[in-house]
Amino acid sequence: MQKGNIGITTENIFPVIKKFLYSDHEIFLRELVSNAVDATQKLKTYAMRGDFKGDLGDLTIRVSVDKEAKTLTISDRGIGMTAEEIDKYINQIAFSGANDFLEKYKDDAQAIIGHFGLGFYSAFMVADRVDIVTLSMQEGAQAVKWTCDGSPAYEITECEKADRGTDIVLHVADDCQEFLENAKVESLLRKYCHFLPVAIAFGKKTEWKDGKQVPTDEDNVINDTNPLWTRTPSTLKDEDYRNFYRDLYPMADEPLFWIHLNVDYPFHLTGVLYFPKIKNNLDINRHKIQLYCNQVFVTDEVENIVPEFLTLLHGVIDSPDIPLNVSRSYLQSDANVKKISQYITKKVSDRLQSIFKTERAVYEEKWNDLKLFIHYGMLSQEDFYEKAKAYALLTDVDGKHYTYDEYRDLVKPTQTDKDGNLICLYASDTTAQYAYIAEAQKKGYNVLLMDGQLDSPLVQMLEQKMEKTRFSRVDADVIDRLIVKSDSRPHALGAEESAQLCGVFRSALPKVDKVEFHVETESMGVTSAPVVITQSEYMRRMKEMSHLQAGMSFYGEMPDMYTVVLNADHRLVQRVLADATTAMADKLAPIDAELAGLQARRAAIEKKGEGKAYNDVPAEDREALNQCDADIKAQQDKKDAAYAEYAAGNATISQLVDLALLQNGLLQGEALAKFVERSIDMIGK
Repeated sequence: MQKGNIGITTENIFPVIKKFLYSDHEIFLRELVSNAVDATQKLKTYAMRGDFKGDLGDLTIRVSVDKEAKTLTISDRGIGMTAEEIDKYINQIAFSGANDFLEKYKDDAQAIIGHFGLGFYSAFMVADRVDIVTLSMQEGAQAVKWTCDGSPAYEITECEKADRGTDIVLHVADDCQEFLENAKVESLLRKYCHFLPVAIAFGKKTEWKDGKQVPTDEDNVINDTNPLWTRTPSTLKDEDYRNFYRDLYPMADEPLFWIHLNVDYPFHLTGVLYFPKIKNNLDINRHKIQLYCNQVFVTDEVENIVPEFLTLLHGVIDSPDIPLNVSRSYLQSDANVKKISQYITKKVSDRLQSIFKTERAVYEEKWNDLKLFIHYGMLSQEDFYEKAKAYALLTDVDGKHYTYDEYRDLVKPTQTDKDGNLICLYASDTTAQYAYIAEAQKKGYNVLLMDGQLDSPLVQMLEQKMEKTRFSRVDADVIDRLIVKSDSRPHALGAEESAQLCGVFRSALPKVDKVEFHVETESMGVTSAPVVITQSEYMRRMKEMSHLQAGMSFYGEMPDMYTVVLNADHRLVQRVLADATTAMADKLAPIDAELAGLQARRAAIEKKGEGKAYNDVPAEDREALNQCDADIKAQQDKKDAAYAEYAAGNATISQLVDLALLQNGLLQGEALAKFVERSIDMIGK
């Protein structure tokens, strides 16, 4: 019997492992099963080279639980170990500088194991005693048992073992009894060992018999030793890829496309990446790429390995050039990781471009499911934009698709304004903006449909990337002001008529929380709508961006800004103007006369103070100016009251305003009920 202390420079290694690895304690099973796989693979290599002459036999690795004994055992029939090898590989831990270790790795559980070769010692995260029972493949070897109770002291004794290989027996600690539950162990095996290259058996399969599940003689093998990404693409069919996707994501929709990765230089990488259907939620689609190292599961958080937008893809990446246990800082600085990231980005782009060129109809059919992914990539990564702009599409309201260059060529002859700017019109809701779309199409203009989650920032980016190009939503203004063709614009009304018309319609507008209306007149032609409500492109865009970008929330608190445009050419608006001019003439005449006098007086006072600093203006003049402003406001209030009184008795004004509000989803509650009641009355007349 041999006794001794494990070769470490601090006696606190086990408390350190327990403390700093505890949040990731379930990975102990991955580490121990991976060691068993390594031992088995080494045996195969020795046999292939002729260095092992015996019969390989059944190489299945077996995991078993004994709840009564409180043990979890991992057994393999690999190369095994001699007492000397245990002393070399188990008792001597390449571990120095305890203080540096604690300081550098206290917050990084993965790095502790990965940098110090502590895979086996992760067993002490869940066990208060570990036994190794092993028999080397070497001819005439003696079986030995190594025991350690979590202190640096260990004990090695000779023992009996019928077959080569190693049994790792974990005496599970009282606070880790969950790892004695079959369901828990099987779930961890499926998570971490699902695609290991050696069969992993956990108990026996069961069948339904006599009203209950009973075990059979067949091993419950939990892994696929030859997963799809390790096979040659030419031997696989589309259904093989779909079946593998269903195995990975049982509840997901069918994938759109996939890419089979296989590269040997300058790094090793295999895998299969799928393009899932991504509708509108970015976050829910993340963490679906599984990273493996030689078929051992490492993580599904691959942000440091692939660009952020590629985390929306699903599938598997397997590379021995990414260590099994790595820290974030390692990933960010590792040259191979950077090359892998660039390679995957290029392969994704090449695949999309290939489908676009060879199967454009299929590509267009699936564009709605692809666009969120492509737009995210273009917005977040400059070099991807340069690649993707060749196959990113714009879709119009009629469902036709165009590349950026194709669309520019299509609309340039008709949608270039007087300053040479190309104006791309778009709608975000074809139902709500139907009238605006129809008005644009009457002019021969094309209207894009941009209803995606990222279309607001996409529009901002495209305006920066595309020379002399501006995007305007169709309801951002009346159509002739969206694409201005000439400097001269007809004005059907004088200033007084325009002010009076705006005044009576303004008084009929509702008071809506966080909504501001500005009223103006415009000559829009006799066939255009009498009243049109538009929304500022800039402010609406900023408010939309405030939902996506931190630091822009103040825009979200600002009121919605609407412009109510009165079509001075429409017969109903002209009729209102004529009637209002006649009906209010007597009431407005004295008010207008008083206002004219006040404004003349104000102008005279201001003229006296021209060129003087505020403090040099006599106090009586300042007081007179303030009084004049107050008097002007009082007269303007009288005028507004007269407008309101007139508008309240004019059903046409209320009806025109409500129709415009209704078209924009701004007519609700009591106002909507009154509109319906008024409409019925007007029909009855």
